[in-house]
Amino acid sequence: MPTPDPATSKRQHIVETAYRLFKRVGYHATGIDRIIAEADVAKMTMYRNFPSKDGLIVEVLRYRARRFAAQLDRLADEAATPRQKIDTILDWYERWFRTTDFHGCLFAHALAEFGDPSHPVFAAVAEQKADFKRRLRRILEATLPRGRAESAAAALFMLLEGATLLAQMGQGAEAIRNVRKAAASILEIR
Repeated sequence: MPTPDPATSKRQHIVETAYRLFKRVGYHATGIDRIIAEADVAKMTMYRNFPSKDGLIVEVLRYRARRFAAQLDRLADEAATPRQKIDTILDWYERWFRTTDFHGCLFAHALAEFGDPSHPVFAAVAEQKADFKRRLRRILEATLPRGRAESAAAALFMLLEGATLLAQMGQGAEAIRNVRKAAASILEIR
């Protein structure tokens, strides 16, 4: 078995530390010195891996996007029909909303702090959101015509984004119940 590269391990450790901090505290409120201290790395190690904080934020968002995509793929593989796949995803959201470390959507927080469309953080958020909507559409295309699948995926995407915001406001149970009702209407095949 190959030995892990220490430089790669350090880089990943910095990303995971920054992820936890950004999730809890926010992007602008989390300074590089705090990340260095909590990751227990030298400044040189930090700047060799991430010459800028924006680069670190983009890498954290890509890390979270990869994890989320893998979770969605796993959930979709667990169910047979498109409706079951969507229900499984909704179940995942419901569990996420109830976790003790739920702080809302990392990507929505990034968008709130980096709203300039030309900023690399904005681009990383847009990429993840487009990928999520595309994954929903692919699930639905197994049952619905392409145009209808596109519309249904967009509607489900917006419902889940809104539910996530409501969950952050302490209304997660009600929000997911409403998403389930709306999803049932959206997914009815005429």
